[in-house]
Amino acid sequence: MDTIQRGASLVTYVVVAVFSVLLARLFYLQVLNFQELGSISSTNSIRRIWIQAPRGRMIDRNGVIVVDNQPLYSVRVIPSEFRKSKTAFFARLVNMPAEELAEKIRKGERFNRFSAATVTKNLNPVIIARLSENLWQLPGVIIEADNKRKYTGSLYGSHLFGYQRLIPKEELEKLSEEGYTQEDKIGFSGLEKIYEERLKGQKGARFEMVDPLGKFVGKYDDGNSDIPAIRGDDLYLHIDAGLQQLAEELIRKTGKSGAVVAIDPSNGGILALVSAPDYDLEIFNGSTDPDGWRSIIGNPQKPLFNRTVQAVYPPGSIYKMVLAMAALEEGTVDPDAKFLDRGSFTFGKRRFQNHAGHALGAIDMKKAIIQSSNVYFFNLMLKTGFANWTDYGRMFGFGEDTGIDMPGERSGILPSAEYFNRRYGRDKWTKGYLISLAIGQGELGTTPVQLAAYTAAIANNGTWHQPHLVKGYRDTASGRYVSLPHRKRSLPLSEKNLAYIREAMRGVVLEGTGTMANIENIPVAGKTGTAQNPHGLDHAWFIAFAPLDNPKIAVTVLVENAGFGGSISAPIARELIRYYVRGDKKLKPAPERFGPKKTSAPSLKPDSLQPAAESPVPLEASPETPSASPPDENRENGGGEENGNEP
Repeated sequence: MDTIQRGASLVTYVVVAVFSVLLARLFYLQVLNFQELGSISSTNSIRRIWIQAPRGRMIDRNGVIVVDNQPLYSVRVIPSEFRKSKTAFFARLVNMPAEELAEKIRKGERFNRFSAATVTKNLNPVIIARLSENLWQLPGVIIEADNKRKYTGSLYGSHLFGYQRLIPKEELEKLSEEGYTQEDKIGFSGLEKIYEERLKGQKGARFEMVDPLGKFVGKYDDGNSDIPAIRGDDLYLHIDAGLQQLAEELIRKTGKSGAVVAIDPSNGGILALVSAPDYDLEIFNGSTDPDGWRSIIGNPQKPLFNRTVQAVYPPGSIYKMVLAMAALEEGTVDPDAKFLDRGSFTFGKRRFQNHAGHALGAIDMKKAIIQSSNVYFFNLMLKTGFANWTDYGRMFGFGEDTGIDMPGERSGILPSAEYFNRRYGRDKWTKGYLISLAIGQGELGTTPVQLAAYTAAIANNGTWHQPHLVKGYRDTASGRYVSLPHRKRSLPLSEKNLAYIREAMRGVVLEGTGTMANIENIPVAGKTGTAQNPHGLDHAWFIAFAPLDNPKIAVTVLVENAGFGGSISAPIARELIRYYVRGDKKLKPAPERFGPKKTSAPSLKPDSLQPAAESPVPLEASPETPSASPPDENRENGGGEENGNEP
């Protein structure tokens, strides 16, 4: 018993001794040595500040920097360090409503209370200076110098270059695995979206020592641990900035919606790409301008809709060369044989005619293309066959996307027997459906960029090139230029037949429906087209290339609801070709971007009398010749541009 008591007493003494030592040490640390240790702890907090990398630039074919960077000052708040009692004072300094500021801080706190959240950006130097003087009273508030885009002042390039936006909440979880945060912007349209991986660069980080109040004490590790940001790769474009500006001015001057695509026939490089109406990219630059955003989404012409790759229209008579090429290659007709065009064509109980019923008399294939005879091609379709028409259309790339480096491209519609069987049922359709297809109407649907690639293939003697905007990029890390590969294929077409088609297209400009595209000393070849529109005036098409024997440029022009292609679209193509081939007046992009765009487009006065239109006019409505559907302006990729979601 005595042994047990002695053991218990010993344990008690040991426990008391241990606690005495601990209490003594605690007293020493908390009371006797608090100043030294308090000083150490005050500098023992490390803050990581992300450094956004400048995005890569975009440079045109002549070395003009069309998209660059400029400073963007932002204010960020670390919610865990910010004193909410300072909200009103903070709001006055940055000219923001206090409740709006408080909500942004609460939003950042819900995401991560220890991570800095952006509360305002695009601040002017006066506000930045005022805020800097008072930062000592605002723990957790950080001023950061970021980047925003700087655009060439003389052109918009809105659909071409695209813009950035904050990452939507539903996408952030996935993108966070790639290093994105809620404060990052990501390319949302145009080249900014397609080449996001190249343009974004790599974030850097700066490490700072701060006291418990969030006050900067000094650099951590004298800055040796900081990670420098790496700028994004520069993109080198085929685009000619002067040609792009001119195309924008010309299409804008019409006051109508439309599209222009200019392409280099030798390699498929896009020289200009314009969708009208367009918009000022400054609306989305830095922070979104609410008034500008409302003006865009409230515009019934849908400026965000990229008509060059997303709008699908019947091509009208410019598609006649596909049928002509099929007939030449398959030998179904003698191109020199004369055909009597009496101005109308009867199929079953239906009768169709040339424009206004004009009879063109005895014509061969070349004359039929030059004068755009509908009657000739109605007959040619029945002789050549639907299967051949489809096969040669597919050969030129219709019915499938081109692979252009633009988001949201649509493939269009190229009808076939299988297509009609699926849509109407086997044996539920007749040859009457083919009549409209013969002249590029009916259920045939193409995009402007498809027609540009088609025109270029005719111009360069039968090589189809994948249309593309970017030639290559400069790798920032290595400084090495990297060329991007693009698809091409040689079409199995004879040089003789291609030369025949080109000669016919030259005749269109010299004496046919496209004389307004004629240029002295520059042999231009072209073709007009009028796409029927059941909801208003017809859409006006024109395709062209020049010079005839050594083509440098191929152009596709579409003006919606403008009537005849030869009267409004052909003059636009003429001015673009004149500028690019002859270089009469090189346009110099303005150094800065101020206010609304001023246009100074060349005159569109005709060089000759306006020729007659060639669109078919059925004398009676016919179920066998369905009218073309209007272009579907709903985004296929489900983006937020057309459904009113704010970027």
